[in-house]
Amino acid sequence: MARYIFVTGGVVSSLGKGLSSASLAFLLKSQGFNVRLRKMDPYLNIDPGTMSPFQHGEVFVTDDGAETDLDLGHYERFTNISARKSDNVTTGKIYSDILKKERKGEYLGKTVQVIPHVTDQIKEFIKKDITNEDFVICEIGGTVGDIESLPFLEAIRQFSNEDGYNKSLFVHLTLVPFLKSSDEIKTKPTQHSVKELRSLGIQPDIIICRSEKPIPLDQRKKISLFCNVRYKNVIETVDVKTIYEAPKSFYDEKLDKQVLSFFKIKPKRKVNLRPWNKITKTILNSKNEVNIALIGKYVNLKDAYKSLDEALTHGGIKNNVKVNMLRLDSEKLKNREINQNLKKVSGILIPGGFGKRGTDGKIMSIRFARELKIPFLGICFGMQLAVIEFARNVLKIKNAGSSELDTKCEPVVGLMEEWDKNGLIIKGSNMDLGGTMRLGSYNAKLRHNSLIKKIYKKSYISERHRHRYEVNFNIKEKFEKKGMIFSGSSPDNKLTEIVELKSHPWFIGVQFHPEFKSRPLYPHPLFSSFIKAAKKNK
Repeated sequence: MARYIFVTGGVVSSLGKGLSSASLAFLLKSQGFNVRLRKMDPYLNIDPGTMSPFQHGEVFVTDDGAETDLDLGHYERFTNISARKSDNVTTGKIYSDILKKERKGEYLGKTVQVIPHVTDQIKEFIKKDITNEDFVICEIGGTVGDIESLPFLEAIRQFSNEDGYNKSLFVHLTLVPFLKSSDEIKTKPTQHSVKELRSLGIQPDIIICRSEKPIPLDQRKKISLFCNVRYKNVIETVDVKTIYEAPKSFYDEKLDKQVLSFFKIKPKRKVNLRPWNKITKTILNSKNEVNIALIGKYVNLKDAYKSLDEALTHGGIKNNVKVNMLRLDSEKLKNREINQNLKKVSGILIPGGFGKRGTDGKIMSIRFARELKIPFLGICFGMQLAVIEFARNVLKIKNAGSSELDTKCEPVVGLMEEWDKNGLIIKGSNMDLGGTMRLGSYNAKLRHNSLIKKIYKKSYISERHRHRYEVNFNIKEKFEKKGMIFSGSSPDNKLTEIVELKSHPWFIGVQFHPEFKSRPLYPHPLFSSFIKAAKKNK
C-alpha cells in the first residue's frame, strides 16, 4: 500500500523543496522502502522544453523522453531511481488533457470546471503508474499563496480526505530568516505561511524550517505552538556547504524517523551514510584542484547548467580533486578574452544550447582547446560546433555551418529529414518547436580502439538525448582523413553520436547529455575521464 507525502513551500521560492524531497526519499529508500518522486509545476507551459533557461533553469530529460523540471535531476542523483514521463506534470498539461476530453465529448455535456474536473485530473496524476511503491513523494512547485498553485493544493486536500488521513502526510518547507540588525531569528513568516495553508484546508504534519543559522529551542517551540505542529515535527535545515550534506542533515534532525512514526511503520534496515560522508569529505577537504571553463550563454543563472555542475563535481569526487568552474559568457568572448581567460584552465567544456547567439565565442574556444591540446568536452550543440570548427579551420570549408543557424551555409549539421545520400538538402521547416526533438535514451555503438570505448569499457552504450539537429554521418570520410574520428554512431550507422581527435590527448564531442545519468555515488565515466585528463594538464 502506497503512502503519499506532499511537499509544499512557503514564504519565498527556491528554498530547496526538491533537495528536501530527494533527501527524504534517499533516507526512506536506504531503510528498505520502495520510493517514487513526483513534481507538480503550476505554470501553463505543457513542459519546460521551450522555456528559456533564464526563466526556468535546466531542462532535465528522462530515459523515456520527457522534458521535465530540474528537480527530477535531484531526485535521480540522490536515489539512483530513474524518473519517468509520469513523474512530472504542469498546469498546462492538465488543462490540455481536459480540453482534449471536452472536445471529444467525454464530459457528456457537463460544464467543465476547476472543481471537480481539474482537481480530479491532478488526483489521477498522483496515483498514475503506481504499483509496488511504499512511499510516493509529491512536490508541489511554487509558493503557498500563489494563485497558480491553488488547484494543486485543493487537489491534495481532497486526495487526503478521500484516501484517508493515515495514508497522506503534509510537509511544509518555509524560510525562518535571521535579522542581523536585531540579531534575531524570526518565526512570523512561517506562522503566516502555515496560516495561509490552513486557510486552504491543509494542516501541515511536519514543518521544515530553512535558516542560515541554527534555530534556538524557544523559537522552535514557538513555531510548534502557533502552527499546531508537534515540537518533534519542527525540523530545521541550516545552510550546508555542499548539497550532498543534506541527507545527513535531515537524518540528524530525524526527519525520516518522524515520517515513519506518523505512518506507524518501522524501518527495515539502518541508514548507511558512510558513502555520503566520504563524498562530502572529498568535496570540502580535497587539496588538489582543477579549473574547468564552462562556456555558454546562460552562465549568469546557476541552475541553467545544474546537472553539468553536479556531473563535473562527481568527476572530481572520482579523482579526489575539487573542481572549480570558471563560467564564461560565450557572447562576450573575443580572441583577446579567450587567451586571457583560458590559458590558466585545465579543461574546457562547451554545453548544449540552441540558436546562433554566442556561437562565435564557443567556436573560438574550441579552436583554442584543439590547438593548445587542452582537454575538451563538447556536449550536444558543443559537439556540433566542434565539428563546424574543424570543418572551417582544418578542412578549410570556410562556409561550414549548421542549417539551424544559417540556411545559406555549407551544412555539416542539419535536420535528419533534410539529408539525402549525397549530403544535405536544405528545406524550410514549419514544424512546432516543442516536443519535436530526439528525446530520451538511444543506443550507440562505439568504435574499436577509440578513446571513448576505453572510457566506457563497452561496445554499446545508452545515453539521453535532447536535440533536433544532427551531424551528417555521410561526411565522416573527409573528417577522418584529417584526424577527426567519428568514434560513435547509432546502431544503423545513420547518426553521429561521438567524435574525437586522433592527435589530441583528450578531445571528445558527444551528441547526447551524459550529465543526466551521473550520480554522486556513481560518477559518469565520461566526466571521470575528463577530470582525470584535466588533472594531468594542470
